[in-house]
Amino acid sequence: MIAQRARSSRKSGSIALWRTLRTPNLRHPKVRPATFMNISGTTRVFLILGDPVEQVRAPEAFNHLFAAHGIDAVLVPANVPAAELGSFVTQVLKARNIDGLWLAIPHKTAMVELLDHCDRLGRSAGAVNAARRNIDGSLEGALFDGVGFTKALDHWGIAITGRRALVVGVGGGGVAIATSLAARGAARIALFDSTPGRTEAVATKLSAEFGVEVVSVASPDPAGYDLVVNATPLGLKAGDPLPFDVARLAADTAVVDILMKNQPTPLLRACRARGITAHPGFEMMVQQVPEYLAFFGFDALAAAVQADSSEVRALFEAG
Repeated sequence: MIAQRARSSRKSGSIALWRTLRTPNLRHPKVRPATFMNISGTTRVFLILGDPVEQVRAPEAFNHLFAAHGIDAVLVPANVPAAELGSFVTQVLKARNIDGLWLAIPHKTAMVELLDHCDRLGRSAGAVNAARRNIDGSLEGALFDGVGFTKALDHWGIAITGRRALVVGVGGGGVAIATSLAARGAARIALFDSTPGRTEAVATKLSAEFGVEVVSVASPDPAGYDLVVNATPLGLKAGDPLPFDVARLAADTAVVDILMKNQPTPLLRACRARGITAHPGFEMMVQQVPEYLAFFGFDALAAAVQADSSEVRALFEAG
């Protein structure tokens, strides 16, 4: 992760943040060194809200890009308890140099109620992971988790239209993924969650919104699907069971485990041992970066990252 050391300068009235990448990043040929970034009265400030925030990785990617491309902006984590989200958002956006918010767990769903406008994917999924203050003062939100996932499938050459998908785990990430798969024309999307009653309402809503077959299933049996997604936390802790029976996968099924930590996860190892194509979750994050940049008005940088994501990918791989 990017370590930061701050030193104040009385002459310039700014704070210089010297940023040192960990040794693996410095050695990676795709990562350009970002020597420092100046935080001053002109810096545009963005916050990533979560509880906790120790696990968030967005600041290391976006602050690296801001510094390396000479953009006067900074992304700062803020640990905000769920009960305080509404009052915090109302007050913090009164600061005229704070232009927007990234949302991490557990705030993606609750943030929807605070918005004046929301994109279709966010409205359908009932969650957002970005919010910006518009010129007229209104608050607009968007959801990029599922977009990042489907763009990752495109990157890997995995077809979506007309395919059958199973999403195991229908929390915030799973709902976002199912929503974007429906928007992209998957033929059939099956939803499984270990919490009783969670999947039925989601399936009904997505079927009505996108006109595709979305169903709730009673077990995470992966047989008969073209794509199987693990959107549960299973695999983070030692001794976790696999989210589904890998032996039931067809040889040509593609598997994605969206977990970011503990790579390769037990599921990825089990799939690869059988010769099943299986991908980790960090590409989903890589593909969201240009979406965030464009949403917050950094169009030129968004286009550059979209054209060549190798530097951002290297940051996540090395981290």
